[in-house]
Amino acid sequence: QVQLVESGGGLVQAGGSLRLSCAASGRTFSRYAMGWFRQAPGNEREFVAAISSSGGITYYADSVKGRFTISRDNAQNTVYLQMDSLKPEDTAVYYCAADLARLNYIVLRTSRDYDYWGQGTQVTVSS
Repeated sequence: QVQLVESGGGLVQAGGSLRLSCAASGRTFSRYAMGWFRQAPGNEREFVAAISSSGGITYYADSVKGRFTISRDNAQNTVYLQMDSLKPEDTAVYYCAADLARLNYIVLRTSRDYDYWGQGTQVTVSS
């Protein structure tokens, strides 16, 4: 089992940057595929980015491709989401998710694939 705690959210102007962090408990972090999702008011939770347990494979939603970068540090039990060129439509609560991966190159792209979730961190982008 793993517990996830997100941090790094806040208020930023359009065009600015933020880096979200997700710290995981436990000694087997390197076996988990990780993902970031977001949910804006009135909207369903949507996929943002995913990374394999090894860190070698990443996948992005089209809406963030080229602007966001997901990475992980297995020694620090942390996954990151670097968000650049932020837009007002990126405003949402951002959630970190984890699932035990059978293979180290698997990326998981839907919320139902993940068993563990953080509490979320608010990102607000002003125009």
